[in-house]
Amino acid sequence: MRSRSNSGVRLDGYARLVQQTILCHQNPVTGLLPASCDHKDAWVRDNVYSILAVWALGLAYRKNADRDEDKAKAYELEQSVVKLMRGILQCMMRQVHKVEAFKYTQSTRDALHAKYNTSTCATVVGDDQWGHLQLDATSLYLLMLAQMTASGLHIIHSLDEVNFIQNLVFYTEAAYKTADFGIWERGDKTNQGITELNASSVGIAKAALEALDELDLFGAEGGPQSVIHVLSDEVQHCQSILHSMLPRASTSKEIDASLLSVISYPAFAVEDSDLVEKTKQEIICKLQGRYGCCRFLRDGYRTPKEDPNRLYYEPAELKLFENIECEWPLFWTYFIIDGIFTGNAEQVQEYREALDGVLIKGKNGIRLVPELYSVPLEKVDEEYCNPHTVDRVPLGKLPLMWGQSLYILGCLMAEGFLAPGEIDPLNRRFSTVVKPDVVVQVCILAETDAIKALLRKEDIDVETVADVYPIRVQPARILSHIYARLGRNKRMHLSGRPFRHMGVLGTSKFYDIRNNIFTFTPQFIDQQQFYLALDNKMIVEMLRTDLSYLCSRWRMTGRPTVTFPISQTMLDETGTSIHPAVLATLRKLQDGYFGGARIQTGRLSEFLTTSCRTHLSFMDPGLEGKLYADDYGLSLDSFSDLDPEDWLHGFRMSEDGKEMGWPPSCTWDMLWIS
Repeated sequence: MRSRSNSGVRLDGYARLVQQTILCHQNPVTGLLPASCDHKDAWVRDNVYSILAVWALGLAYRKNADRDEDKAKAYELEQSVVKLMRGILQCMMRQVHKVEAFKYTQSTRDALHAKYNTSTCATVVGDDQWGHLQLDATSLYLLMLAQMTASGLHIIHSLDEVNFIQNLVFYTEAAYKTADFGIWERGDKTNQGITELNASSVGIAKAALEALDELDLFGAEGGPQSVIHVLSDEVQHCQSILHSMLPRASTSKEIDASLLSVISYPAFAVEDSDLVEKTKQEIICKLQGRYGCCRFLRDGYRTPKEDPNRLYYEPAELKLFENIECEWPLFWTYFIIDGIFTGNAEQVQEYREALDGVLIKGKNGIRLVPELYSVPLEKVDEEYCNPHTVDRVPLGKLPLMWGQSLYILGCLMAEGFLAPGEIDPLNRRFSTVVKPDVVVQVCILAETDAIKALLRKEDIDVETVADVYPIRVQPARILSHIYARLGRNKRMHLSGRPFRHMGVLGTSKFYDIRNNIFTFTPQFIDQQQFYLALDNKMIVEMLRTDLSYLCSRWRMTGRPTVTFPISQTMLDETGTSIHPAVLATLRKLQDGYFGGARIQTGRLSEFLTTSCRTHLSFMDPGLEGKLYADDYGLSLDSFSDLDPEDWLHGFRMSEDGKEMGWPPSCTWDMLWIS
């Protein structure tokens, strides 16, 4: 029998540590993990973080396998991860009605619950008995679902589950404008149960949306129907709000150590490297102590001055917690992992040595990460006078499973068992890499042959909307109606994406829909939706703004392409020439620079190879298409025979039908097929 290598022996040691501190607590039926022996409920966030060590260990065994038993061990560990992730999925799918309601209300009463019964996946407290609205927890689940799927795990098993995940995308995409209770579950720092906009929630949501976009949840065995779609404009809204908030964490919290998860692993949500460094230094300077980092300034949790009989604090009471906030070793695990990802060996060594000094030895000498270190009651006055000098005592969970998992993950990476790319297969760690300059492609179209002739007189050679066939040009509202189909599931009573106007990032791509190529005009020139589209000077200014926005915010593969049609309303009062403001803009576009953006004008057919293209796979005939076809006695071939203008006409008829009071059951699907 071949002897065990040194690396194999060390891996076996970590396997014992994982088994004794994490997996021994996993429920054999649901796969969920209780928070601790004293707290039997399963928190979504804690469960996802706690299983990361198991996932990482499985990857390490598969990579460093000495013998067949190692591959078997890797498979066992991977299935433990799948079981937990599916357990959380079952918990959330039982509350599908809340997901559907929250898409429209963003109300705390419609939020998914933050914790569940470990043995049954049932809820454990009422909707109003806990701060359930924690968008960072739901987003963290989605982010790690994406990473684990990309690593080869098969977590999602059916199209119903795919549709549910798609609706979770809609659940989280409004995080940039949704106040929640945050990562610490209590809302603002006074613990009054007041929700606030949290940078940690916005950042994790942004990362989850980016990670899931165009991801096939069935992995290599998937097809068009199992792909998740995310609108780029929602990602950029999160990006803008996040950058405007950092390094501040929320209205009540000047800084929060939880931002480490946003600026580094697992989210890597910030693209500005200077802002990343600034936020990191704020955490070190204001929150770091001898035993770890405080969660935030004047945090009263588990301090000697906290009244355990009251959940809420009085505003004036916060002063009592200053300089005696509990310190959490958990955050040093983030610094270790961050140092590995950034290649900062000195930081890794510094924090590994510091963490070793605060770990607690348990049974058989295993090292445990305590929840926090608190100032003893009798030494509070001394700590007030001389902060960070008093020896503290460990309190709370032992181990804190979330911290224990990240500690093991950091050890596996620091000792070379795993490379950064193996736990970040979607390459989120490159978010701060400088992006190349963006060239915005603009195609000027004439609405009619008469307008085309007027433009030719001004030496501006363009095509008409009809000339660009087989590329089809449609207004932005049609794209909004198309996306409203995304994620629909009648059996689960999911209505799909709420109807919203499309942003300029969404309309600046080519779309492949049922073997046809579509491009959509910007929202601001849709006269049916926006009366200011009749003001030519306003149109020019909005075009300038949109082009500048595209130049600074475009992050997708391929160039953005703006389709700008010249309509009858863009002529002067006589109707015999182009409005001066519009004509001046067209000349500037042809010069190659407008509104601070580099511009290239040309024909749509010329831009096909250089533009960003998205395949809207959810529009392909699939299961629901087949059901509709059967209902009407049609074959699947009839779908491909339909002229796209006919089914787009169905969108308009459906929209008009709502205005005319047609019943909700009379959808565009039926009109389109008929």
